[in-house]
Amino acid sequence: MKKESIASPKKPTKVQAKKQAKKPVKKAVSKTLGKKSAPVGSDSSLKVGDTAPSFSLLSDDGTLVSSKGLKGQTVVLYFYPKDMTSGCTLESCDFRDSFPKFKKRGVVVLGISKDSIDSHLKFKSKYSLPFPLLADIEGKMCEAYGVWKEKSMYGRKYMGIERSTFVISPEGKIAAIYPKVKVTNHVEAVLNGILA
Repeated sequence: MKKESIASPKKPTKVQAKKQAKKPVKKAVSKTLGKKSAPVGSDSSLKVGDTAPSFSLLSDDGTLVSSKGLKGQTVVLYFYPKDMTSGCTLESCDFRDSFPKFKKRGVVVLGISKDSIDSHLKFKSKYSLPFPLLADIEGKMCEAYGVWKEKSMYGRKYMGIERSTFVISPEGKIAAIYPKVKVTNHVEAVLNGILA
């Protein structure tokens, strides 16, 4: 009888101990995953009228371009996925072709991707792009502007830049946002929006 009374409480104690050991692990994992997924943001929290997130990045020619140095000017930031790809080439060439119109109005155009400075140099040189391309290699600017998102291609999910354009006013406020950009007629829409 003594053996039974000693043995019977031991079995549930081990089972309970295992259950309790598993519970905190699950909670810890879900908290960690939550923290990791938070910065990517499925929707940009930026709205028209918000103060534009500040930035300071190297451009294709190795000079530092910062939001602070651009105060007092209208700035067009266009985020694109990758140098030398078809959609990004078409969009960049459209900005190139309309660049005299932007320049005439004192508008600064900046292209941003996570490509390296060397990649930007080749891209810029090949297509004679007349504006700076910024290298956001660490993706901090992409995250700040909410364009680093989960994408899907042929059923495969991956993280990448969602093609987006932001117009920043001379006061440093977001004047316009163009999310999920379709390349055709996009540059014309941006220009018309600035002129309106």
